[in-house]
Order: sequence, then structure tokens, then C-alpha cells
Amino acid sequence: MAAGATTVGTTAGSGGAQGAEAGPGAGSEAGSGRRAVSAGRLRRTLLAALVAAAVVVPVSAAASPGVPAPAPVVFAEGAAPHGRYAANRASLAEAARMAEDAGRTGRAAKLRVMDAAGSARFLVFDGRGRGRAVEVFGDLETADRVTVLVPGSDTTLDTYQRFRAGAVSLQQRLQAEHPRSAVVAWLGYDTPGTVSTTVLTADRADQAAAELGPFLDGLRDMTGPGSHISLLCHSYGSVVCARTSTGPEVTDMVLFGSPGTGAGSARDLPTGARVWAGRGGGDWIGNVPHVRLGGIGFGTDPVDPAFGARAFSAGPAGHSDYLKPGTESLDNLAAIVLGTAAPATTTTTTQEDPHA
Repeated sequence: MAAGATTVGTTAGSGGAQGAEAGPGAGSEAGSGRRAVSAGRLRRTLLAALVAAAVVVPVSAAASPGVPAPAPVVFAEGAAPHGRYAANRASLAEAARMAEDAGRTGRAAKLRVMDAAGSARFLVFDGRGRGRAVEVFGDLETADRVTVLVPGSDTTLDTYQRFRAGAVSLQQRLQAEHPRSAVVAWLGYDTPGTVSTTVLTADRADQAAAELGPFLDGLRDMTGPGSHISLLCHSYGSVVCARTSTGPEVTDMVLFGSPGTGAGSARDLPTGARVWAGRGGGDWIGNVPHVRLGGIGFGTDPVDPAFGARAFSAGPAGHSDYLKPGTESLDNLAAIVLGTAAPATTTTTTQEDPHA
């Protein structure tokens, strides 16, 4: 697709050159050149429209910019997880009270559900606006297999339960095989709206990567000795992960339901982790044109062998189905985290490539 975009520009340019030529038939050639330029512009417009049409589906949740909430708790560097959990539970309860007092009963009810009757464990909580939340499932301090889930568009405090459900499903699947597992649901950035222009560019991903990288560095000090961290990156979250620099503690980066990353290959990602990619047979995002035009779109499809990621089978999963209990996609994601997975297909990476 990227090559096709280059061809469009070349065709338009050559048409303009023909139109500048003098001599017999120059008028005809000029008209032909103008038609070529118009056709080139039309093709570019249509490609951009196709990207928008494929990505924009009517599942957007309303943002809540006016919801009052306390400022997030600021912790000293190295603060223990359990101290963070207690402080953030108090902040969550206060946010629910403030939302209720302001007549935002829907948000208040959702915050109370998030509190999980006082048992929720949040490393980060910010109830303002669309919100931020980083929740832990499992015993982080003893875990030697830690998974960080990075969500895609329209994940906010108002839609948090669907994100949490995936994290719980993964944690239950991991613990059935490896009790020293923990899952971190990282809603640590302002996700773009599915029905928005921001979902077509990497701006939000760049901002998120600047938050995710330091979080991963700090997470290493909260886990068990010798722990392995896996990044599981869904949809627009794969754009975030592809821009996040990671250290040696991150052993695997998994891109699923991805619209692309903006990178031409796995070798271009700022990580030494093994890079995996998979897409379910029922995922509508497979219809997204993998083009990049003027900063719009994300280029090479990560499941394309030319990208160089390790492929894993996601079965018939739809875009929101990858972490549902009993699915092939969940089983294979768990196997990657536990280090028991083998690539589903041979990729173009070599044994010397750190991503292989």
C-alpha cells in the first residue's frame, strides 16, 4: 500500500511535466496532464477516506471533561505497591462522591464498580475527565511473569469495565498454569476517540509512549526478582507500544488487532523484545488500508510477513474478542507470556535479529 501511495505521487508529477511540453498536441497533452493530476489527488483523497471509513465505527463513548474529581495522588519514587493501592482506593471513593454531588450519577456508579467493594488495586488513578487508571491483578511483588495490557481507542473510565474484563480473563488463564503471574491493566494515557481524527495519527501514541516507558522502568522494581514483562498491545495500543523504548526486562511485545504501527518493520521498533503479531479472522480492522499519507494512517500491516514479527494464531476473534475466555487467541497470548509459544509461521527475521 505504501508503494501504491508513492506511485500516485509519481503519476501526478509526470502528468504535470507532460502538460508543460510545447509543440503539436500540447493542448491535448496539457489536458491529459491536468486529468492525471486530478486523478492523483482523487486517489489520495479516496485512500485517506478508506482509512477513515475502516477505522471509524460507531462505538464511541462520550467523554466526560466536566466531571469533578480530586487531583491524583503523587507518590515518592520507590513507593511500595500496597501503599499506592490504599491511597488510590481513597482517591477513587472521593471521586465517586464528588461525581455524585455534581449530578454525574452515571460516572459515580461506574467508579463504585471500579472500587470492587474496596478490593481494587490501583497503582495510578485519576478521576478527572476521561480518566487514567492502572490496575493490578495478581500479586505483583512475587510475580515472575508480568503482563502489561495497553488498550486502544475509546477506553476511558466510562468504558473501563470492558478493558478490566479482558485483564481478569487473562489473569485467570495465566494463573491456571503459572500461579506467579500478574496482569497490569494500563490505562495510562488519553486514548483517542474511535470517531475522531486523532485515531488516524500517532500524536496520542507519542504522548502515551512518553508515559509508558518510564512506567515500565519503575514496574521492574515492584516485581519479583528476575521477572519477565510482556507488553500486550491492542488496536491503537499497538501504535503506542511501537513507539515505546523498552529495557531488557520486556521480553515480548505483542501487537493484536493492530491498524499498523507507523514503522516499516519490527526491526525499526525501539525494543529488544521479541515482537509478535496476530489478527483474528473476524476482526474488521483487517479491512483498514495499510497506507501512510501525510502523517495519516500507519503503514505496513504487522501481520504481513514482510514486517518481520513472529506470527501467532488468533482464530476467528473479532476486534473485541481476543481476551475472551476459552478462545484460541487468549490461549496463544497466554502462551507467549509464559514463554511456551512458538511462532505460527516462519517470518523474515533472522536468528541474529533481537526481535526474532
